[in-house]
Amino acid sequence: MGGHHHGPATPDRAFAIASAVNMGFVLAEIGFGIAANSVALIADAIHNLGDVLSLLLGWGAVWLSRRPPNERRTYGWGRSSIMASLLNAMLLLISVGAISVEAIQRLLAPQPSATLTVMLVAAAGIVVNGGTALLFMRGGKSDLNMRAQFLHLGADAAVSFGVVLAAAVISMTGLLWIDPLASLVVAAVITIGTWGLLRESIDLAMDVVPNAVPHEAVRSWLAAMPGVIEVHDLHIWGLSTTETALTAHLVYAGEGSDSRLHDLTCALRDRFGIGHVTVQIESITDAELCRQRPDDVV
Repeated sequence: MGGHHHGPATPDRAFAIASAVNMGFVLAEIGFGIAANSVALIADAIHNLGDVLSLLLGWGAVWLSRRPPNERRTYGWGRSSIMASLLNAMLLLISVGAISVEAIQRLLAPQPSATLTVMLVAAAGIVVNGGTALLFMRGGKSDLNMRAQFLHLGADAAVSFGVVLAAAVISMTGLLWIDPLASLVVAAVITIGTWGLLRESIDLAMDVVPNAVPHEAVRSWLAAMPGVIEVHDLHIWGLSTTETALTAHLVYAGEGSDSRLHDLTCALRDRFGIGHVTVQIESITDAELCRQRPDDVV
């Protein structure tokens, strides 16, 4: 027995606008960073370029997830959104390494930079990143792929604010090591913000129960259904960053009622956000013969 639920389409317009605006800003930021001789500005641009790639990956995953299932890919391409989130986290961590190496080199041998240019460009970054982050705020509440974009862009806005502060401090104190130190702070912020995304993406790729679904509450709710005396072989996993699946065996003391199956799938969707449900009804005799009954058997 299967139940399906599909949420609203991901706004392609948000991906298109954010990708175009951020790519234009990256090119401008790299140019001004080189002209101003600011490693902090160039580091921020490298990170923003990673976000452009992140946006393109996320957009591609959205497109793939809309393709219908076929005989080979019976679940369709929904997992592409999980892979996109995982790749995005890895790209960000790679950029952290590049930023840190360059910043340490500059920290050992500080160089002057045009602080006014740095401040103006970074201030523009606050507007660009903050504005495009808002495009993904609503979708980020229920979609890891969308939340990844919101977190990245929102973090970029905060990082750009840090760059403005660093440039202001340099202009007032003349301490050149502030610029590379700001880059290391950028790297730390990215690492902290990315770690949760990486962990959640790996969990979804490994079929861990999604964070938003309370496994024991689902089991208890199923076990409390009229006539059900046992629940076993319960599995909950993410088909994509938006779609959750469940399979379970329900053991009835008497006759299992197929008329309740539709109500069950609707309730699981409404209560727990589980939209793809498959349930096997068993009698006590069936359960005794079921090879998937023990808790340690998959």
